[in-house]
Amino acid sequence: MPEQEKPYRVYKGGRAKGKVPLQRPSTASGVDSGSGTTPRKPRQRRLGRWLTLAIVLTLLLGVVWLVASYLSFSRGISVANDRVPTPVVAELTKQDGLLVSTPTTILVLGTDGGTQPGRSSANRSDSIMLIRTDPSKHRLAFLSIPRDLRVEIPGNGAAKINSAFQIGGPTLALRTVKSLTGLDVNHVAFVDFDRFKDLIDSVGGIDIDVPAPILGNRFDCPYSATRCEKWDGWRFAKGRQHMNGQRALIYSRIRENRLDASETDLDRARRQQQVIQATASNVTSAGTALKLPFRGGSIVRPLATDLSAGQVLQLGWAYFRADPKRALHCRLGGEPGSADGESVIFGSEDNVATVAMFTGRSTPLAPPKGLLYAPGCVIGDRKL
Repeated sequence: MPEQEKPYRVYKGGRAKGKVPLQRPSTASGVDSGSGTTPRKPRQRRLGRWLTLAIVLTLLLGVVWLVASYLSFSRGISVANDRVPTPVVAELTKQDGLLVSTPTTILVLGTDGGTQPGRSSANRSDSIMLIRTDPSKHRLAFLSIPRDLRVEIPGNGAAKINSAFQIGGPTLALRTVKSLTGLDVNHVAFVDFDRFKDLIDSVGGIDIDVPAPILGNRFDCPYSATRCEKWDGWRFAKGRQHMNGQRALIYSRIRENRLDASETDLDRARRQQQVIQATASNVTSAGTALKLPFRGGSIVRPLATDLSAGQVLQLGWAYFRADPKRALHCRLGGEPGSADGESVIFGSEDNVATVAMFTGRSTPLAPPKGLLYAPGCVIGDRKL
């Protein structure tokens, strides 16, 4: 029988005979053909499609949430913008650059009257504070101005600085602060303290580190008339504690600590700085961001401000990046006295140096010991 050419190789310890076939027999389904790849199973393909779909849906929901949050917040800010009188806006210094990169000075006025019993005729600025952002140093600076500080009110002579609001509203209050400090003010925020507690409640309360025990008097007693007669007053223990809106507002308004006779109205200003700083921290937190579609309007309800929604978000970012341990807390001050039948503080020449500390033009110096109303600045959580 003649030798046939075989479609395969025969190895017999030597050379192979026959031609190499151009095609190999097909392998059974699911068996590795030796090409290095394995066909994907239908189940794996379905799992991949579902995973891709889940990622796309998550991204879409995130975008929808962000848009809803911004629209809700923006509507609230628009209403807050309408509450600012046009003459106030005209007094502000326009800013070149973004808030996230440019130092910004904001005047915060807290009013305490009009809605609470016994305060229907009160229309004075109960809290006067300047806040300055310094993005390059990741620092915030706070400057409290005592409400009893006697100053020159433009066009009205000398008087307590808090009376400027009562005489000429927020416009005159702004002019008075600018005249006193010599600083340009870029933005304003007027806070209704009677409604500020609602803002604190809307962000879940705030955490405050109380430096020393406090026993206040019996203002705004929450009990019945009979019980209030026997009630000692508001108590705050030393240490860090969580406060709801009502308790935080009471803490910021205590004017007399019956456990420490050395405390003055400047200590009250320091407590107000604590409350505002803690509230700002919660407003810019991730937890609050998740609630914006539902509470965006309520968060800004106690405010009147010229800041746009975008500028508020920039301010929140600047605050988020700032180190609270390096925050600068300053106050103006002077010597206690009386004028026009009222207890006042006559301004010290050191107030000029304190303004320079506040703006970062000089090194912060604490108020001298033993002078209860002296101006100065401290860094971090030290008592001012």
